[in-house]
Amino acid sequence: MDGSLAGHTAAWPLPDVTNHALHAALWRSGFENKAHAHRRGCSGNYSDDRDRKFGSLLTAGPFPVRENGKGKAWFFPRPTDAQQASSVMVTHRPVSSLSGIEAPWRSSSLPAPLKYAIGNTQAPSKEAGGEPWISREAIESYIRGIAFSSSRHFLKDGQIADQEAQIGITIDPETQTTGHGSATGKIYSAHYLRLREGFRLGLLAKAIDEDYAPNGDSDLIRGLFNGYPAQIVVGGQQRICTAHREDVPAEGWPLPCGFSRSSEFTRLSTGKFAVKWILLSPAIWPEIPGGQSKRGTKTNSHTGGWLPNWVCPNSGQVLLRTVSPEERRRRRSLHYNGEGYTSEHGGALEIAAKLVGALVPKPIVVTGWALPNGNYGIKGGAKSTHFAVPAGAVYYFEADSADHAEALAASLNWHGTEAHPTGIKNRRSTLMGEKGFGLGVCGSWDFYGTSADVPKHD
Repeated sequence: MDGSLAGHTAAWPLPDVTNHALHAALWRSGFENKAHAHRRGCSGNYSDDRDRKFGSLLTAGPFPVRENGKGKAWFFPRPTDAQQASSVMVTHRPVSSLSGIEAPWRSSSLPAPLKYAIGNTQAPSKEAGGEPWISREAIESYIRGIAFSSSRHFLKDGQIADQEAQIGITIDPETQTTGHGSATGKIYSAHYLRLREGFRLGLLAKAIDEDYAPNGDSDLIRGLFNGYPAQIVVGGQQRICTAHREDVPAEGWPLPCGFSRSSEFTRLSTGKFAVKWILLSPAIWPEIPGGQSKRGTKTNSHTGGWLPNWVCPNSGQVLLRTVSPEERRRRRSLHYNGEGYTSEHGGALEIAAKLVGALVPKPIVVTGWALPNGNYGIKGGAKSTHFAVPAGAVYYFEADSADHAEALAASLNWHGTEAHPTGIKNRRSTLMGEKGFGLGVCGSWDFYGTSADVPKHD
């Protein structure tokens, strides 16, 4: 065993883990003979064989779900700017002291394009912060600035799952055997999670496939879990989990909803309107080199990492655009007539908003291992490694008007502008959004030292 420390590998499963588990389960189910088949390839270079299936699978989660006689309670990562135990009070706020400087990052440690540092409103303390998991009700109270302190809505990791330590024998990556090559005489220690009684992994999933429609229902997930209890293999350790499918409850989706109306966003002393975006699931924003795009247009480079690819790395301008219902109908008519767009952005409207602050924890590693498959030309081996922004990260924006604040929220909220959501509208991760990365909700914010530091009550 290398080193003097035991391994600490136990962590809450990332969204791609459960997505891959469902994808593999669909292949094991025998549905491939009924599902729609796609060709492999991209950018006009496609294979002749249609061997790509189950591409319609969309997931969100997993999140901890506590089951009891009163129903189910979903929990989500605590926002990074609310670090008081058993509370949703905002403890970190942007500081306006650098607002008069045109480029604050040139005279401080702020990275471009940020304008405001984030200050802690609490006295110095050795406490680690609040519980890492809070309920949907607690998050919605946090967004609305309402005091909330019911202890059962705040959970520590140990209340959800136990860590089990196991010793294993190292496998040589070249020969896939033990006791040979670089694995000679090596063992390893690893920790795994075992959910406590009454907790489950909560996952939203659907896979609409028009070629599969028994009794008129084209959802492959419904067909996969048509009995109880069902079993599914999850994770690289190939652990068997029981699975139970339920329809989304009539009273609403289990994910928390954010601000979506212009009247809900604070007007700052600067005259701008404050929008805050909180990640509910990790997001991956890769580095993008400059050059020519596939369509022949010039593309600018982007650092990625903690900075969303839809934010200009120099000015902080939000690069997302909105499309009106009239413009959407026009685009559809052009498509049906075989015509192209006549402008660079196809009539999409710019959102006048800039990123001005961010509170981002340390990144998490997203990777995996692919098994070789000669039938599909897959050599196997380690997958690309990405650094993801963890859930709970907070991004602060200034919008030029209340209408632009509303437009920004409509583009960032997972539910868009719907007060009673019917589905997930936005997944703002550049990579693996279909697997549940990049879900978030919007709130508002104010500067450090304002009346906003005093919590409101119902």
